[in-house]
Amino acid sequence: MTKANYISINGNFEKQIELPEQFEESLRVDLINRAVLAIRANKRQQYGVNERAGKRYAVSISKKRRDYKGSYGKGISRVAKKTMSRSGENFSWVGAFAANTVGGRKAYPPMSERIWKQKINNKERRLAIRSALGASVKEELVRKRGHKFEKLPSVVSNDLENIKKTRDLIEFFKKIGLKGELERISVVKIRAGVGKTRGRRYRSKKGPLIVVGGECALINAASNIKGVDIVIVNRLNAELLAPGCHPGRLTIFTEKAIERLKKENLFFEKKVKK
Repeated sequence: MTKANYISINGNFEKQIELPEQFEESLRVDLINRAVLAIRANKRQQYGVNERAGKRYAVSISKKRRDYKGSYGKGISRVAKKTMSRSGENFSWVGAFAANTVGGRKAYPPMSERIWKQKINNKERRLAIRSALGASVKEELVRKRGHKFEKLPSVVSNDLENIKKTRDLIEFFKKIGLKGELERISVVKIRAGVGKTRGRRYRSKKGPLIVVGGECALINAASNIKGVDIVIVNRLNAELLAPGCHPGRLTIFTEKAIERLKKENLFFEKKVKK
């Protein structure tokens, strides 16, 4: 059985406890990648250009020999053009409408009809979650991901769920040796590139994930700390446990969450009663 450190609300490492079977799954990076990318794809919003974009021009040009307003024998390209001015049978044209002209349509524009959603089998999705759970209690993987801690805090007493104030939660993190982690996630950097102008100007780190057994006061308290996520155990997914498809996120479980994992047999295939 996999064992993990048990911590009291005072920040003391008291003992090691046995974890349920979900934490014994071997690391499957390929399945974790599939599950995370499927979640991201299903969050994506469809977009596309206006159907008439680049086509709002009165264009016409003849390629025949003796037609009025024709391009034959003029030494010009035979693309659709709009007339800017004329003198008798001599015209001043500019290219329009065609994909290779200024102001023309795009050759292959994004279409709002495109389906971004991805499917993943339930067995693979559950296996990916179990694999990410197993990675979250392996100290070498958690350190490799960049998290800073003195001793891996995996399971905390249920008193943690009663914390109502954000400052009390920050004090608890400092007691269990996560002061360096709080400093790491407090650094916010400006994104390099065009993304600065597209609603994603800043980049920040992912910090600890807190897994609780049910609705509690801690959910509001933890939501005020940037980089810290909190989730009820039955709503866990691969993206929360392995942000960016990188397994080994620093995860703190309450006793109640561990009990629910074991009692309800979460993220295993449900047996159909005959």
